[in-house]
Amino acid sequence: MIRLTSAIDGFEFDAWLGKPDGMRKGGLVLVQEIFGLDRYILEDAKRWVDQGYEVIVPAMFDRQERGFVADHDADGIATGLKYSRENGPENPVSDVRACVDALKQDGPVFLIGYCYGGTVGWRAAAAIDALSAVVSYYGGGVAAIADLQPKCPVICNFGRKDPNIPADEVSAKIKAAHPEVPVYIYENSGHGFNNDGRPDSDPEDARLARARASALFDACGAVIAA
Repeated sequence: MIRLTSAIDGFEFDAWLGKPDGMRKGGLVLVQEIFGLDRYILEDAKRWVDQGYEVIVPAMFDRQERGFVADHDADGIATGLKYSRENGPENPVSDVRACVDALKQDGPVFLIGYCYGGTVGWRAAAAIDALSAVVSYYGGGVAAIADLQPKCPVICNFGRKDPNIPADEVSAKIKAAHPEVPVYIYENSGHGFNNDGRPDSDPEDARLARARASALFDACGAVIAA
């Protein structure tokens, strides 16, 4: 764990840092769901480290409760949603910017955001010049801010079976504002499908989404460096 400082208010927040052994393709910021730095986000971070990325995972709700981790149940959802509202739209982008600043001196920096992080990622793509590409997973708030102009390539992922995000409707809103942005709908998956072992996760869909992210990063400057 490391500690970074957000420029918006000088707040110091914790973040998980992982560095690859022997090779580095680029920097990667992973932005959590509403459940904090739980095992799913950390398993995903380690997966990307194994692929050669230096990964930072910021604890997005440290202002509300330092070290917050919640179960994926009704209480966890209620608390996570409460903290996401309290955190507002600007704090998370500033925190992401601090992560990007910590990584950018060594090459391109990418971002993947899940759920809450998927919406944060869309905002960050429109606000942070140093991001080279962004992958947004099931960002429920993206449709409402689709008019923001990304400064880098972005792809969006949604699950067809997501009960709370109407995939076709959200896709249409994004495509109307940005026809150049690929929006992928995964027919066999619901919300949170990147989380291996979760009920809404289809392994093939999860692998395909990760492959698309890897291809985007390669196209946007990811390189192996000693």
